[in-house]
Amino acid sequence: MDWRERYRAKRATAAGAVGRIPKGKHIFIGSGAAQPRELVEEMVRQYARFADNQIVHLLTLGPAPYVDLRYQERFRHNAFFIGPNVRDAIHAGRADYTPVFLSQIPGLMRSRRLPIDVALVQVTPPDRFGFVNLGVAVDVVLAAIETAALVIAEVNPQMPVVRGAGFVPMDRIDAWVDVDTDLPVVEREALDDVSLEIGRHVATLVEDGSTVQVGIGQIPDAVATALRHKKDLGVWTEMLSEGIIDLIENGNVTGRYKTIQPNKVTASFTFGTRRTYEFVNENPAFAFHPSDFVNDPVRIAQQHKMVAINTALQIDLTGQVCSDSIGTKFYSGIGGQVDFIRGASMAESGKPILAIRSTAREGTISKLVATLDEGAGVVTSRGDVQYVVTEYGIADLHGKSIRERALSLISIAHPDFRADLLAAAKRRHYVFADQIEPRASYPERYEKEITSRSGERLRMRPVRETDESKMSDLFYNFSPETVYKRWMSGIGRLPHTALQRYLRVDDTENVAIVLETMAPDRESELIGVGHYYTDAATRFADVALVLRDDHQGQGLGTALFAHLNEIAHENDIRGFTAEVLRSNRPMLEVFYKSGLEVHSRLEGTAYALEMPFESAQVARPDGE
Repeated sequence: MDWRERYRAKRATAAGAVGRIPKGKHIFIGSGAAQPRELVEEMVRQYARFADNQIVHLLTLGPAPYVDLRYQERFRHNAFFIGPNVRDAIHAGRADYTPVFLSQIPGLMRSRRLPIDVALVQVTPPDRFGFVNLGVAVDVVLAAIETAALVIAEVNPQMPVVRGAGFVPMDRIDAWVDVDTDLPVVEREALDDVSLEIGRHVATLVEDGSTVQVGIGQIPDAVATALRHKKDLGVWTEMLSEGIIDLIENGNVTGRYKTIQPNKVTASFTFGTRRTYEFVNENPAFAFHPSDFVNDPVRIAQQHKMVAINTALQIDLTGQVCSDSIGTKFYSGIGGQVDFIRGASMAESGKPILAIRSTAREGTISKLVATLDEGAGVVTSRGDVQYVVTEYGIADLHGKSIRERALSLISIAHPDFRADLLAAAKRRHYVFADQIEPRASYPERYEKEITSRSGERLRMRPVRETDESKMSDLFYNFSPETVYKRWMSGIGRLPHTALQRYLRVDDTENVAIVLETMAPDRESELIGVGHYYTDAATRFADVALVLRDDHQGQGLGTALFAHLNEIAHENDIRGFTAEVLRSNRPMLEVFYKSGLEVHSRLEGTAYALEMPFESAQVARPDGE
C-alpha cells in the first residue's frame, strides 16, 4: 500500500492543519534548513484567528513573518538562538531571547519549563516500516515532537534521510502536509588571508587522532582547510559544516579513535549547499542525535583528544568571553559554546579553543578589549577559557594569572590596538607599570624543532614578551656554576626589570632564541636561551648562550648557535663577538666547531672572541 493511502486519514492541507492550532498555545518551529516554510506562511495568513501564541525555535533559515509589528498581538517569538530573521524584532522588544545551553533545551521542553504544545516540523516521507526521518535537523526538534500535544509535519521528498536518532513513527504525527520543495542553501564564503592564518594557527593545536568540533563560516572552513594534513580525525559536533565533508573526502576523517560512536561522524544538525544535503543523504558514515546527547559535556569529555573550536564577539584581557550580545543588544545566543568548551577542557588531552578575528568593522575596533562593552554578557567565564587564537597567534590562558593573561592576549591583538590595550592594563594594575609592549610581529620563520641526543623533542623559537615567568624559572634552575660561567659573576637574582631587558628584542639587530620542551600534556619549559646584540657601528653582534644544567652536553648549544648563525646571516650581520671564561671549555668548543673563523684574545680569565662570517677556517688560541 502506498504510504499516502496508509496515512490518508492524517493528510491535510496547510490551511486545514494550521486551523487545528488553538489560541494561546506554545508553537515550536523546526530548526535551520528544516523549517516548515509552507506551514509558517499559512500560520501568518491565518493570523486573525490566533491570540497570544508564543512561537519558539532554535534558529531558522527561512523568513520569520510572525515577528512583524502588525502581528504583535497575535504572536510573540522566543528565540533560543538569535538569527538575522528575528534580530530586529528582539532589539525592538517585539520578541524575546532565552539564554540557555543547547544541551539543556530538550530537558527543559520535557519538564515543560519551556512548554511545547504544537510542533511544526519538516520530515522525509515514511519508509516501509512507517518511520519518517527528521533529516538535517535533529537538535531540539526530536524533544519538541515528543512533548507536543499536536504535531504537524510537512512531508518533503527532498529532505535527506540522515542516520542516527532522527527516525520518528509516522503515527506520532497528527497531521501532515504534502510538499516538494528544495531546502534553503547557504553558500560558503571565500576564505581571506585573515581566516586562513587563523585556521593555520588552530591546526597547530590539533594532533593526529583528535576528535574535533567546528561550526560554520569562514573561520571553521579555514580550520578545515588547515587540517588537510592531519590523520585519523574524528568528528563530534553540533553543527556539521561542509568543511568537514572536505576532510572526509580527503581521507582525514576516519573516526578511528573516537570513544563514543567510533568510525561515525556525529552531529546534531547541518545546513549548507546542495552538496552537503546530498552527501549526508543515506550516508552510513553519519549519525545525527539530539542536542542533549551531542552537546552533553560529559559525553564530549569522553572523546579522544577532544578539540572544541568556537568563536566570540569580544574577549576581555582577563579572559571573559562575550558571544551572544554586542553591548546591551542581543545578537546570537549561547548555543553550544559552553557545552563544548567545558567538555573539551575535561577531556584527556582535550583543547578548548576560541578562534576570532582580531578586529571588526573593517579593522576599526578590536575584538580583544580591556573590558567588555557595557551590557555585554559573559557567556564563557574566564575560568573556562584556555586557547584564544587570532591571526596573530595563540594565547594559552589556562592556569595563568591576570598579568599573564593580559600580556598573552595583547600579544595576539592587532598591532594597531596593542599600545592602548597595554595602557589600559597598566591603569588597572593588571601588568607592571614598566611592562614593555609586545612587538608588532612575531617571526615564526625562526621556529625550528630539533631532537636532543637523548631523543627529547625540543623547539627553538624567538623569545616572547610573555616568557617572563618561564625565563625567571629558567634562571633559578641554573646551578651557581652555570650562572657564573654565563654572567662571569655570582649574581643571585634576575628581577623583573632585568628580565624586561632580555625580552626587549627586535628580531633583527637584537635577537633572542629560547629552547623549550615539547612534552605532550605538559606545560612547556625553557631549558636554554641564546641571544645576540648588534653593534650598529661595526655590524658585529655579541652572542651568548646558556643551557639548564640537566640539558648540557647533548649538543643543544651547538644547535642553538647554528640557528643564531643562520638568523644573523639573514639580517646582514658581519659576524659574532663573545666573551667566554677560559674554564668554560664546552662553550669554547661550540664556537670552535661552528665552522666560523675564530680569533681569540686572552684577557685575564676570559677569552675575547671575534668570529667574522667571511671566512670558514678555525684558528684556535695557543694551548687550546
